[in-house]
Amino acid sequence: MKKIRKAVIPAAGLGTRVLPATKAQPKEMLAIVDKPALQYLVEELIESGIEEILIVTGRNKVSIENHFDYSYELEKTLEESGKKDLLKVVHDISKMSNIYYVRQKKPLGLGHAIGCAEAFVGSEPFVVLLGDDVMYTDTLKGQIPVTKQLINKYEELKGGNILGVQEVPKENVNKYGIIKPLRQIDPLTVEVEDFIEKPSVEEAPSRLAALGRYVLEPKIFEFLKNTKPGKGGEIQLTDAILDMKKSGDKLYAYNFEGLRYDTGDKFGMFIANIEFGLRHPELKDRAKEYLKELMEKLNKIK
Repeated sequence: MKKIRKAVIPAAGLGTRVLPATKAQPKEMLAIVDKPALQYLVEELIESGIEEILIVTGRNKVSIENHFDYSYELEKTLEESGKKDLLKVVHDISKMSNIYYVRQKKPLGLGHAIGCAEAFVGSEPFVVLLGDDVMYTDTLKGQIPVTKQLINKYEELKGGNILGVQEVPKENVNKYGIIKPLRQIDPLTVEVEDFIEKPSVEEAPSRLAALGRYVLEPKIFEFLKNTKPGKGGEIQLTDAILDMKKSGDKLYAYNFEGLRYDTGDKFGMFIANIEFGLRHPELKDRAKEYLKELMEKLNKIK
C-alpha cells in the first residue's frame, strides 16, 4: 500500500455565494482574521505530512499563486524598515510546501476539476480538500488535523476511499450530501451503502454529512472519465465515487474530530472570523472584551 503524499485543492469556483466580495478576487483568498482561507488548508496539509500540493485554479485566480510565491519587493521593504517579525511571516509563506498549479479551463464541476489533477497524482492515493471548508482542531485537547485523521484511518483500513463526515442537525440535512451507512466498522467509521445529495428531512438516511475532506484511490480518474455530466452540465465527483463503489471498491465515511467552517457562505465566513479571532494570540483578549461590551449594549436595547 502506497503512502499518501499528495493533496489536491480545487479552487476554480466563482464564489457566487459571497458576492460582491469575490467579484475581483478568489473566494479562497478572502481573509479569516489575518490569513486567506486557503492558507489554513495548506497549513493543515503540511501538519498532516503531505509533501506535494496541487491547487486547481481558474480565471482571475492569479492572486493565489502570488500569495504562495516569493515577494521580493515586499520582503526588501520589510527588511529595510527593520520589521523582522513580519519579514519572517511573509518569507515563511513562500517556503510552506511544494505547491503546483493547473488551470481548469471550463467550469465543468468538481469531478472535472479533480480530473485535471490526474498527471500530478499518477498512481498514488491522495487527499482532496475543498476550498470552502476550513477546519479547526484543538491541539490542547489532543486533536490532530482532520487530513491526518483521514490518512491514519486509510492506513488502518489498508486502503479504500474515505469521506470525511460529521453529524449535522436533522433540519439541515437538505443542505448537504448525506451518507447512507451499510455497516458500522468502529465508533467513528461506517462502510457506505449510498450517498444522497441534499435529501429532504424525511428522505435522509442519516445525519452524516460529507464535509469537504476525501481520501481517494487513483482509480477514481478512470471513473471520472466515464461519468456523464449532470445538472448544469457538470461532472460530479460523488457520481464517480459511487460508481467505484458499485464496481467493488470499498467506500467508508469517517466522523472526524474538529470544527468546520463554511467559508463559501457569508455567515459562515463571519463566524470563522469571530472564532479564529478569539483564538488569535494578538487579538483574543481585545476581542473578548469587545464582545462583552457589545453584548451589554445589545441587552440594554432589549
